[in-house]
Amino acid sequence: MSTHLFSARDMTCALPAPEGEKTIFRGLSFDIDAGEIVDLVGPSGSGKSSLLTAFARLNPHAHGTMSLEGRASAEFSPQQWRRMVAYLPQQPVLIGENVADVIRLPWTLAIRNERHADNTDAASQSKSYGRRHHRSIWGSTHSGTDALPDSTIRSTLDAMGCEDIDLARAPHDLSGGQAARVSLARTLLTDPKLLLADEVDAGLDDDNAAKVATILSHAAQRGMAVIRIRHRPPDGVATRTVTLDKGVLR
Repeated sequence: MSTHLFSARDMTCALPAPEGEKTIFRGLSFDIDAGEIVDLVGPSGSGKSSLLTAFARLNPHAHGTMSLEGRASAEFSPQQWRRMVAYLPQQPVLIGENVADVIRLPWTLAIRNERHADNTDAASQSKSYGRRHHRSIWGSTHSGTDALPDSTIRSTLDAMGCEDIDLARAPHDLSGGQAARVSLARTLLTDPKLLLADEVDAGLDDDNAAKVATILSHAAQRGMAVIRIRHRPPDGVATRTVTLDKGVLR
């Protein structure tokens, strides 16, 4: 039997409520393979974001069994898991003095963490991760001591329709749509195996939404798997669509 890139079984999420617990979903299963783009749709409040944060091990109210490339999630530290299963929130948090710092920060921290792994297993995981990440999805190769070059950041932003964003610009001066694309660029450049994108194209005009879709399509062609929460009409990029409604995934 073939192994999926990512698998989840018996995913359940129950939130605290005045009357006890409110079950958002229960017993859900999901698989995705490398190179797939899956659109996750459903009514507002159906639990789509809760499911993605559960996949990223960021949801304390959710539990289930997950694996990545055949390895159980328990075999990874939370930090290792989140480097490879990256959650991109709808409301990005941009930390840094300027756009270049914002995009470079997680890449720099990933390299730093590789050098300071606490144990042999973590070091082995980090080295594997590091070799993969030094070759970004845009084809650039860097040594661990290099900062992510401005030229790579610039080309990534330009491909998303962000030619007007200066790398020295303060993140608080960005519009909502610009901040979302800067956040996407930051995440893509860390080259996760699975990208969990929570309405990354919300608030964008059709032209810029299409550019973001093209970027995600290129990432998938290089082997990344992508799950997108979307409320926009289908754009032809997704390989399949799944609907979460009334606690059922279909």
